[in-house]
Amino acid sequence: MKVTIITATYNSEQTIGVCMRSVLEQTYEDIEYIIIDGESKDKTLNHVIALIKDKTNVQLISEPDKGIYDALNKGIARATGDIIGFVHSDDFLADSNIIEKIVEVFKSQNVDGIYGNLHYVAFSDTDKIIRNWVSKTFKTKLLEQGWMPAHPTLYLKKELYNLNGGFDLSYKIAADYDFILRIFKQEGLKFYYLSITIVKMRIGGASNRSLKNIINKTKEDYRAVKDNQIGNWFTIVLKNVSKIKQFLT
Repeated sequence: MKVTIITATYNSEQTIGVCMRSVLEQTYEDIEYIIIDGESKDKTLNHVIALIKDKTNVQLISEPDKGIYDALNKGIARATGDIIGFVHSDDFLADSNIIEKIVEVFKSQNVDGIYGNLHYVAFSDTDKIIRNWVSKTFKTKLLEQGWMPAHPTLYLKKELYNLNGGFDLSYKIAADYDFILRIFKQEGLKFYYLSITIVKMRIGGASNRSLKNIINKTKEDYRAVKDNQIGNWFTIVLKNVSKIKQFLT
C-alpha cells in the first residue's frame, strides 16, 4: 500500500526541518511525500530543497494559496497513494516506524481509517508534553458528545476523499472538524483506534492563538455541528470541556 503524506507550510523555517525528517526517515518505504508551500518569504524553501535533494518520492509545490485547508486540498488532488495522512509543518511523527504500524493495521483489520493519540509539546522543548490527547474506540454516539479524533493522527483511504471531497474552504478554522463529522457519521465505514502517540504538535496552532480565534473556532464548530445535523450547542460545550483532562494526564 502506498501512503501519501501531505505537509502544508508557510514561513516555517524554524520547524520544517524536523517535520520533514520525521517523514523522510520512516522505515516504511512506499511513501509519497507532497509539500505544499504558500510561497514562503523566509528560508523555508531553502530547507525544503536541501532535504529533498535526490529524493524521487517527494513533490514540492510553491504557489499562493487561500490558507492551510486550500493547501491540503491541493495535496489531496495530487495524491496517488492508497492512504492519505497529514504532517503539518509545526508537527512531526512521534517515531520512525509510525507509518509502518499504520499500514500493518490497514492490512490486517481491513479498515477505512486509522487514528491515534497526540502530544501537544512546547515549541522550543519538544520533550515537554503540555497536553496529552488520548483518544478512544469510535462509536457513532460519541460525535454528539463533542468527540473527534485528533485530525493530525487521522489516516484515511484515498477513496474517501474521492467520494466525499476535501475540506470546505468556507470554514477558516474548523474545516477539519466539519470534514471529520462528514466522514465519521457515515454508516458502513470502519475506523480503528491505534493506541499509540502518532504525532507531536508544537503548541500555538491557528485555532488557539488568541481569544478572537477561540471565539471564531467555537462559532465554526457549532456551524459544523448544524451543517452535519449532529448535536447542538451542548455538543460544543462537551467538546471544549473534554480538553481539560488532556492537561491532567
